[in-house]
Amino acid sequence: MNKLKLSILAFSVILISLSCENQTTTESAVPYGNPASDGFNMEGSDAAAIAIADEVMEANGGREAWDNTRYISWNFFGRDVLVWDKWTGNVRIDRGNGMTFLTNINDETGRAFIGDREVTDADSVANLMQAAKSTWINHSYWLVMPYKLKDSGVTLTVAGEDTTMDGRMADKLKLTFEAVGRTPQNMYNVWVDKESRLVTQWAYYPTVDAEEPRFVNPWADYKKYGNIMLSGNREMAQLSDIMVFDELPESVFNSPEKPDLKAFITGD
Repeated sequence: MNKLKLSILAFSVILISLSCENQTTTESAVPYGNPASDGFNMEGSDAAAIAIADEVMEANGGREAWDNTRYISWNFFGRDVLVWDKWTGNVRIDRGNGMTFLTNINDETGRAFIGDREVTDADSVANLMQAAKSTWINHSYWLVMPYKLKDSGVTLTVAGEDTTMDGRMADKLKLTFEAVGRTPQNMYNVWVDKESRLVTQWAYYPTVDAEEPRFVNPWADYKKYGNIMLSGNREMAQLSDIMVFDELPESVFNSPEKPDLKAFITGD
């Protein structure tokens, strides 16, 4: 009988210990969150605007899903095809003019091809790698801007509430920049839908003191790619052939031969 009591007591101690361990693990778990990039202007940004940016990230799949997304490919306005490795910074750009850039946007090194001929002059290659990064900065912003609301150099403020061109109510954010990118003098207004919390419109201003935007475009036709949401419809032009991959061969980023990207799509 004493042995049975001891066994029950020992088993109870184990259960209590496991329960406490699980509780401690749960309590100490840190939410993934949506931390701002180093250099984001936290002091100059509105708390309300930052909260809206976090809601946008969540509506698009969440920060963890974005961070875990590695390869994205898209066709920019029917002329340039890009493949981007978010984890390494490797980018492939097949331009409509017949040029191919195989570059790394982090160190701006790489190779350039005109048709089948490789550019070998060092100064020319350096200049072309600068051009390749500028192309990537512009073309990727048209696709993934909603994920970059808390990027380095960004100041984010609330510009009130407004209706979009299709008549939907939205919170309007203002993005300004400092010492970042190729054109830090630019400004954007971004409309965040009241219900979906997706970006549904933007306006581009060449300078912060410009009275009228250079253009206003919808962000429409959101679809899920992998675990994230992306929109390709800008009304005046389209971002097409959007694809997300878990794996791609290294040849995509080191061979001038154009890959058949659709061949690398795997089923759900």
